[in-house]
Amino acid sequence: MAVFNIIHITKYKYNLPIKESINEIRLFPHNFENQDVLQYQLLISQNPHVALTNDYHGNRVGNFNTLEAHTEMTIESRMLVRVNHSLKIPEIDDTKVDDLNLYNDIYLLRLCYPETIKKQDEIDAILKEIDYENKSIIHIAFDCSQYIYTNFTYTKGITNIETTVDEILGHRKGVCQDFAHVLLQLLRTAGIPSRYVSGYICPNESGLRGEGATHAWVEIYTPKQGWLGIDPTNNIWTMDNHVKLSVGINFDDCTPVKGTFKGISKQTLSVCVSIGYEDGRHFEEINDVELQKNSIEFQQQLDYAEQQQQ
Repeated sequence: MAVFNIIHITKYKYNLPIKESINEIRLFPHNFENQDVLQYQLLISQNPHVALTNDYHGNRVGNFNTLEAHTEMTIESRMLVRVNHSLKIPEIDDTKVDDLNLYNDIYLLRLCYPETIKKQDEIDAILKEIDYENKSIIHIAFDCSQYIYTNFTYTKGITNIETTVDEILGHRKGVCQDFAHVLLQLLRTAGIPSRYVSGYICPNESGLRGEGATHAWVEIYTPKQGWLGIDPTNNIWTMDNHVKLSVGINFDDCTPVKGTFKGISKQTLSVCVSIGYEDGRHFEEINDVELQKNSIEFQQQLDYAEQQQQ
């Protein structure tokens, strides 16, 4: 069991005034079976009203707008979270895909549909190589994760949220977001209900890849144990230092911040993730990136995600 004090600050700056900024955020860690939110506070510049709803996947979603002209927008999310993933370490489970009975559950059925891609034959070949037809759901998931960990190279800066599974299979490089999407394609092709997870991986002495920034992994569903998290970037089942924000079919369902504004301004983005521990240790990572696109109505989602999902 671990308790983390996480502060996530997203700051946009514009070289010319912009207006009618309309935004949607998924920065609310809600209470899951193995995660308790002890405190939460959301601070947004100019203090707009935030309308809260739950989406199809059960994520808490905030919508707000700032209509008047402004040259800066800051979104600060503060949370105190207690995590106990040790409760969800997979038990011995011989359930196979053929044992699943999903016809009465539309949600799980949807999470079994793989994306239509050009290189599906490569996905099929990987599954054949690991002999998935003769294994349980748990073993298929771990073997697929291990294949990605062994055969794909963790490399920052060569992909973004528009990078397709076909492209990732082509160069076999990427970051956590890319590996999660490849794992989803493998698992869904095998017939296993699986979903994308966005959250944080808090630094520890083991030096896991992707620590400090927002992170991505995958959850699989088994009838006996429910949702189990597996992290292909590090080839591990999720641990006490994985803090979950949101879940969905893919990254699009979990984007932390997305929105539009009116203006011809160039914008810059700064993201700071600060993580505090019970023993007094503290970790902070700050990233600055210039967003090159100018438009009358510009969607902020793309470059935010490029910066965050590392």
